[in-house]
Amino acid sequence: MAMSLQQTAFAVMVMALAACGDVAQLPLSAGIGRHPQLPPPHPTLIPTINVAPAIGWPASGQPMAASGMTVNAFAQGLDHPRWLYVLPNGDVLVAETNAPQRPEDGNSIKGWVTAQFMAKAGAGVPSANRISLLRDTNGDGIAETRTVFLNGLNSPFGMALIGHDFYVANTNALMKFSYQDGMQQITQPGIKILDLPAGPINHHWTKNLLASRDGSRLYVTIGSNSNAGENGIDNELGRAAIWEVELKNGNYHIYSSGLRNPNGLAWELDNGTLWTVVNERDEIGSDLVPDYLTSVTDGSFFGWPYSYFGRHWDERVQPQRPDLVAKASVPDYALGSHTASLGLVFAKNALWPAPFNNGVFIGQHGSWNRTPRSGYRVIFVPFKNGQPFGVPIDVLTGFVNEDGEAFGRPVGIVLDKTAALLVADDVGNTVWRVTPPTGHKPSN
Repeated sequence: MAMSLQQTAFAVMVMALAACGDVAQLPLSAGIGRHPQLPPPHPTLIPTINVAPAIGWPASGQPMAASGMTVNAFAQGLDHPRWLYVLPNGDVLVAETNAPQRPEDGNSIKGWVTAQFMAKAGAGVPSANRISLLRDTNGDGIAETRTVFLNGLNSPFGMALIGHDFYVANTNALMKFSYQDGMQQITQPGIKILDLPAGPINHHWTKNLLASRDGSRLYVTIGSNSNAGENGIDNELGRAAIWEVELKNGNYHIYSSGLRNPNGLAWELDNGTLWTVVNERDEIGSDLVPDYLTSVTDGSFFGWPYSYFGRHWDERVQPQRPDLVAKASVPDYALGSHTASLGLVFAKNALWPAPFNNGVFIGQHGSWNRTPRSGYRVIFVPFKNGQPFGVPIDVLTGFVNEDGEAFGRPVGIVLDKTAALLVADDVGNTVWRVTPPTGHKPSN
């Protein structure tokens, strides 16, 4: 439905007033670590909107790697690359994808304004709906060949290979395809394993996958259908959760819930615990709420939408559920407010020097609801005895220029077959490759 002249004028006014919203009173570091500061909520009439306009990388431009590390473009000219997966032979799969069409967004002023700002941030392009295969044929750290691995998908995101079964999480369904070692394209139609929550709202559309250690199950992330339940709890059925799917019969149950928008999934390499990164809620101030990294167990609950970071009530959500808030788990490690932490991979490899040989790399896509901005970087969180400790270390920065424009935005991250870090940049349309300091001698 087209907006009326009066609606358009109001929307323009909203966009202009957004710059007058809340400003952070605490440094970003206050919202990072095992015990973040959580000031009182500070909602404003007009939400703070501070988008870094997407302009892409200039010729020969690239992000800055940490001291001693090296970064190069593994593949360029992609179409909104969001998520990565490395096959056993070293081939790299990249999901070129974006949100599905949501025509109902134009039926409300808030939806229309949101769409304008998302387009400004580089998220307004149509979804390519494909997975491409990148192959480095000579081992020089650059993909010499690119082929369409799978086409005709529906906003694909997560990928997982179990034996000769290749699984893809479309925005609306978990699909299975037949895969043979070394193949560069799948042409046979897939089989739908089960439907995933989607529908006309589909607020958080990405669905990620991780296989269990024994290959019998898949874990699927399902983001919420709203910021803080404003679309009605009935529209959140099965969402804001991680599902555990039994592949032998397609049955599933909610493994962990109360997770507003879980994305990255990874197994801790020593004790086999499942970890995730979660995007928390917006519109209660630049200092709230920290995104987080946390372990999850079967039956765990993390508060959304009724509370955040344990038992901190969100008074916007009515009616409240004190019974659920009473059992809300406290996340293990805060990652800073509005950082949009998405990518996650554990590193425990002697090819990386300490502390990078034990911990997690995290891709932070970057904020829109914080002044000053946060995220727009790749960080490393060290681990000790199976738990995060200390402060994050910048690994890849320089995605935003001095004028506040975004050259790129990091999303999915993986370690390739040589343990180099690959980073999908959906604004820069590039996969970056980061290698550890030269001259480092791996310990025995």
